[in-house]
Amino acid sequence: MHKDTDPAPGSRTTGSAAPAMRRSLGIGGAVALAASSTAATSSIGIGLGLMAGVVGLHLPAIMMLAFLPVLAIAGGYGRLNRVDPDAGSSYRWVGAALSPWLGFLSGWVGILGTIVFMAYTTAVTGSAVIQLFGSASVHRVAGVSLSPDSTLQCTAVGMVVLIVSALVAVRGIDLAARLQKYLLIFEYAVLLGFCGYGLVAGDQPFSAGWFDPFAIPSFHAFAQGMVLAVFCYWGFESVFSVGEEVRDPRDASRGGFIALTVMMLLFVLAGTAFQRVLPLDELVGNGAQGLTYFGDRLADQPLAALPLVALTFSAAASLQASVVPTARGTYAMGRDGTLGPVWTRLHPRHRTPAAGTLLITGAAVALALLSLVIPTVTSLISATVNSIGIVVALYYALTAVAAAVRFRHLLRTSPVEALRAVVAPLLGALVLLAVGGYLVRAFYESADHFELAADNGWFELLVPVLMIGSGLLAAAWARWHRRSPYFTTGSGTAGGGTARAGGDLPAGEGLPADAV
Repeated sequence: MHKDTDPAPGSRTTGSAAPAMRRSLGIGGAVALAASSTAATSSIGIGLGLMAGVVGLHLPAIMMLAFLPVLAIAGGYGRLNRVDPDAGSSYRWVGAALSPWLGFLSGWVGILGTIVFMAYTTAVTGSAVIQLFGSASVHRVAGVSLSPDSTLQCTAVGMVVLIVSALVAVRGIDLAARLQKYLLIFEYAVLLGFCGYGLVAGDQPFSAGWFDPFAIPSFHAFAQGMVLAVFCYWGFESVFSVGEEVRDPRDASRGGFIALTVMMLLFVLAGTAFQRVLPLDELVGNGAQGLTYFGDRLADQPLAALPLVALTFSAAASLQASVVPTARGTYAMGRDGTLGPVWTRLHPRHRTPAAGTLLITGAAVALALLSLVIPTVTSLISATVNSIGIVVALYYALTAVAAAVRFRHLLRTSPVEALRAVVAPLLGALVLLAVGGYLVRAFYESADHFELAADNGWFELLVPVLMIGSGLLAAAWARWHRRSPYFTTGSGTAGGGTARAGGDLPAGEGLPADAV
């Protein structure tokens, strides 16, 4: 084995012609990016009601349970990033360890999943803005009555926020990270204040059964709740997509781990507080306006509007935090020749993948317009979250398996390190594949015909089927038409990241305790 050596910032090991991005991100920015991508306030504001409709009064239990496989998989991400930081992250790692076809599919579904997420978050952001107008007693604009559950109105308002967020992302990742830090401080202060107060002021009797996963009504409820909860944690891995822009690769691992742990604590706190304040029927019935309703129950205006302001900030920040890693993923794929060269074009001054950022934003805008066939924001969220959750489970599992294969030699040389780098990621992958596979079967068997309805199982399966099917077609095009060396070198080394000599850590050399 060769000793790991860090390449010079921005250098490439393969002589790729693609320009290098600027290393400008530190640990604080890494945490901000990962936390903004997971968007705790948005997940709490719109996701807890959806999950309560599935698992009942067991929100704290399902959030803690889903944290375990995600944490295990995060260990695999961190270990892979330590030895091979790359803008392509799972696309690169899965391609090298398992198969270029699976690697391409992992990157492809991650990109499409994020674009779908951005499309529905556009409506969520618009809904939050319209709710803010309502709190300010502005219920009509230009003769139009405003509704926070109108997909058309919410999408139109959210598109403006999305475009502004994309322009800030083009300006530079350091500027985006600084902006997100301030937004996060405000969001978390509001969440901690209201949820902490809700714990003591709520009139619903506390029950230890809220934390008992065995009390979840059924295995179907457990499986769907797990997928929804994993979706809430989705985004921590975005920090690994900027591995080539972080000054120290270990900061990306630390940032992802810190953000993930903070998310779990916030989700458990909020789930408990919501159940202390709101009866189950009110928690489920308020859907996308759950956080607003929670704030109204605890305080009078103008204080009651603070959770809504935090939700608006969170949704806007998550739009920006989503486009940043996705543009890096397409940059890596363009660098390898699996996508066209337009995706590798960097801004001449800011050294960010400007072309990719704007193209991804345009795709999200187009998809947001198509989503107008679903009439209400709540139905749109329900359909989208279930669909993307299945895809997220798939590419998380692929990355975890890639880590287990990449570091399998540790089973012989360092059993303790193997627990974190091999065994834990593999167990996490098996859990996600099991619940995802069960949910696919349940959705398929729940309907006997297709219709454009959020509760139609075949419609909910359409999104992951289209993502995977289009991914295989795009991979075939890249393999045989573009003749990308990614498919012929065995690991996509044609434009790789800062890969290190030997590819692995030396036998017995593990990550420091704070690196993953």
